[in-house]
Amino acid sequence: MKIIKKILIVIAGIIVLALVAALFVSKEYSVKREITINKPSQEVFDYVKFIKNQEHYNKWVMMDPNMKKDYQGTDGTVGFVYAWDSQKDDVGKGEEEIKMLEEGKKINLEVRFIRPFEGLAITEMTTEAISPTQTRVSWGMSGRSTYPMNLTNAIMDSMLGADLEESLGTLKGILEK
Repeated sequence: MKIIKKILIVIAGIIVLALVAALFVSKEYSVKREITINKPSQEVFDYVKFIKNQEHYNKWVMMDPNMKKDYQGTDGTVGFVYAWDSQKDDVGKGEEEIKMLEEGKKINLEVRFIRPFEGLAITEMTTEAISPTQTRVSWGMSGRSTYPMNLTNAIMDSMLGADLEESLGTLKGILEK
């Protein structure tokens, strides 16, 4: 019985330590990755501004080919909404909406997570001509986590960053074919 009591005390101590640590972790997170694509800037932008194209390069969208998808509005324009609903817990349910579009340069999306957790994030994708045949694509995500979930913000850059890098690499492969 003493061993069980010690194990429970250790577990409680770990939980308390995590809750205290979360008090000191920022509630804000921001992750950004870049890649150079050997195509003209306008051609790259004309591909990424269409949210439906994410089905071909966005790791998160490709995680469940059987998820239910719904679209409202005109893709590639402000107000377009893409909603998803998956039975897979790591995909969940949510929607993203084009909130701002600066033709040839930038697209901002508001991502609303519903399940497995509620949350709100802003993603921004920019295209910048490096030369007439090369484009720097930046993709970032920022948001706010409530206590104690903000504890995950300490590792958010490595978690989300790897997925952004993989997705950008896939995008590069598609556009440079």
